[in-house]
Amino acid sequence: MNGLAVFDLDGTLVDTAPDLIDTCNVVLGWRGVPPIDATILMPHISMGAKAMISATLIESGTSLPPDEIEGAYRDFLEHYALRIAKLSRPFPELLGALDTLDAAGVGLAVCTNKREANAKQLLAELKLIDRFRFVAGFDTFAVSKPDPGHLTATVEAAGGDLARTVFVGDSRVDLMTARAAQVPFVGLAYGYSDVPMLDLAPDRLMARGEDVGAAILELMPAA
Repeated sequence: MNGLAVFDLDGTLVDTAPDLIDTCNVVLGWRGVPPIDATILMPHISMGAKAMISATLIESGTSLPPDEIEGAYRDFLEHYALRIAKLSRPFPELLGALDTLDAAGVGLAVCTNKREANAKQLLAELKLIDRFRFVAGFDTFAVSKPDPGHLTATVEAAGGDLARTVFVGDSRVDLMTARAAQVPFVGLAYGYSDVPMLDLAPDRLMARGEDVGAAILELMPAA
């Protein structure tokens, strides 16, 4: 295998914000919480459903008892699974990158803070699951991003070599993970980061329409 490219999922491979944000607003709406604008919730997506729920409550000035918050989280997971790919679509730039990397013999894997079952369901419904050697969610290993162990364990499970791996993501959490694992990082400027990707100084900064696959190959150390 000529190296390994590992991808975050939400905001990197797939624009999942519409389904995630709708789900959050629906399940909290059942509890009388007013809906929150997508632009406010988007930076919290990379931290998971609980962070989205918390941000919605704070922004709306609403308080719920702990058992209600936990119930909202369970409802989120159930409702989201029912509509996981209703509005979510792969970013065209990333579909092109997967083709480029396949042609170059580079292996592909996913390392996401989404639940593993949800990540695999989404990729399956979008007919992408067979393109990846391994898909790791936040619950796959004992640690999750930004702990570097999440990325290094993904690389090992995918049969890759950390010295010939590039990580692709859209958030501060992804960059922190790559830096801690000492892996080159391609940062997407159009994802869901709570800090502008430009300010995070990734090894390669990619805007909409740019060739992500070529950037990954340029960063991948030679065998």
